[in-house]
Amino acid sequence: MSLRPTVDFLLHDWLKVESLQSRERFADHSRETFDAVLDTCERIAREKYAPFNRLVDTQEPHFDGEKVTLPQATHEAYKAYAESGMLSAAQDYEIGGMQLPYTVEAAANAFFAMASVSIGSGMLTSGNANLLMVHGTELQKKVFALNEFSGRFSGTMCLSEPQAGSSLSDVMTRATPDGADFEADPLGARYRLKGNKMWISSGEHELSENIIHLVLAKIPDANGQLVPGVKGISLFIVPKKLVGTDGQLTGERNDVALAGLNHKCGWRGTTNTLLNFGEGKYPVRGEAGGGLDGAGSGAVGYLVGQPGEGLKCMFHMMNEARIGVGMAATMLGMAGYYASLDYAKNRPQGRPSGAGGKDASRPQVRIIEHADIKRMLLAQKAYSEGALALALYCARLVDEQHTGTAQDADVARLLLEVLTPIVKSFPSEWCLEANSLAIQIHGGYGYTRDFPVEQYWRDNRLNMIHEGTHGIQAMDLLGRKVLMENGRGLQLLAERMLATAAKAESAWAPEAAALRDALKQIGQATQQAWAGAEPAQALANAVPYLQAFGHTVIAWIWLDVAASLGQDDTPAAQGRRAACRYFYRYELPKIGAWLNVVKSRDPTCADLPEDAF
Repeated sequence: MSLRPTVDFLLHDWLKVESLQSRERFADHSRETFDAVLDTCERIAREKYAPFNRLVDTQEPHFDGEKVTLPQATHEAYKAYAESGMLSAAQDYEIGGMQLPYTVEAAANAFFAMASVSIGSGMLTSGNANLLMVHGTELQKKVFALNEFSGRFSGTMCLSEPQAGSSLSDVMTRATPDGADFEADPLGARYRLKGNKMWISSGEHELSENIIHLVLAKIPDANGQLVPGVKGISLFIVPKKLVGTDGQLTGERNDVALAGLNHKCGWRGTTNTLLNFGEGKYPVRGEAGGGLDGAGSGAVGYLVGQPGEGLKCMFHMMNEARIGVGMAATMLGMAGYYASLDYAKNRPQGRPSGAGGKDASRPQVRIIEHADIKRMLLAQKAYSEGALALALYCARLVDEQHTGTAQDADVARLLLEVLTPIVKSFPSEWCLEANSLAIQIHGGYGYTRDFPVEQYWRDNRLNMIHEGTHGIQAMDLLGRKVLMENGRGLQLLAERMLATAAKAESAWAPEAAALRDALKQIGQATQQAWAGAEPAQALANAVPYLQAFGHTVIAWIWLDVAASLGQDDTPAAQGRRAACRYFYRYELPKIGAWLNVVKSRDPTCADLPEDAF
């Protein structure tokens, strides 16, 4: 089955992406240019990614103590992706970009995520460069970001540390000024970094000429002490190989060393690393004697933005990465759905029951003729296609934020604030469930490597942790996003949901009423969770709140999609209507149980003493 018809429907029939051509930035584009980009990405994904998805799962990256070896297929896929121009697709023409709407860029990248999420398609590199285009100096943009957009350099984000995990306030990597003239370096205020970073995807490889690490670290105070909390965190560019102001390599290796590879259950084609900064394995400049004003040891890094504002800068990349992780999870769910649909159409097993029971003399039927198989297929479709629609809707909001009127841009900003935890978390949980159902449909064969669905599940299991766990997304949503600016973001989202309910009233009255009721329950739960409560009480059941909120959002998305179908009676339209009905009848009713514990601030989990477990 092909993804393309679904992408075309969501982009053109539902989101009306051609309307963006009226914006000055996108005036040169048309349906033809959008289709050309999709055609190119679909072809590269089919030829360079999909055939090697199993290969990169079984031939994991190998580290011999000096360098990492990846299969040749990974090198060829990286080269093809870089040459396609997709790393800089949304950038200005003047720097080699296409000025492509992010909505189309996100849709085009979906083909790579479904073909082989493990090979990857440069999400971190483009996110790294995009951050520098916003927060970097002009020279940092020219030397680092532009070379990342071309694919000559690749990029990472280095946040977590072995002892800190997701608790960024506890990072211990130190950055000290590099000599008396540290502020005079044309590439940015120059520091020496020492510390360790854990779980760094694509932290070491030979795919690109250089790797640009964006590293969170703390600058010691006058007493040499690290400032507690996130306010003391700054952001630094730390290249694997040092670069001159002309963007060329100087021939010097920076003191960034691979300590080892992490071997995860999935995403095995992507190097996942523990990196040591400034341990002395690669002495640089002052470490080897002489150099920069007698500078001490450590990896050379250049400050991005202002001291103490590193996390603020990094959130530009983190939010982009969260949407990217949501899309990756979505496409893994979609890949499993397509695989199990194909299997169900071709696997004969069992016989239908008649008035006299089963007739063993009759031929077997294909398993897609069994009601429970249809249930599992419809669940996968509802989760995955609904999540894809949400991801593209959020991408459309990004375009609105960047090119809309001041008022529309502000609305888009707030909607994105509220929806980002959902677009990351819903696919990570429910498209993983879709992968589990895909295995179930395959029966015993689903557990074997003869079929791809077990790999899809393993790859997708990582996404519940990537870029912030469910618990972190939940506390962000209930503890910050729905409250910010006096709840205006939640109010704006509610207005859009109610508008959809009104639009769908004539053809989808029961669903419109159910959406209004769900929205009312969300509002009540939000108020009751915080009514006179301490934060610990209010947030104790943040994850059930996130689950209910996510289901309400997907219900809204499905109703909006269904209402857009009009009189269309094609099989694809029938399938979308069925997915909408399924979600309202089988999924949305779950929110009552989730919200009950939120409303009552149920203490069952929070109050259980440790020794009772």
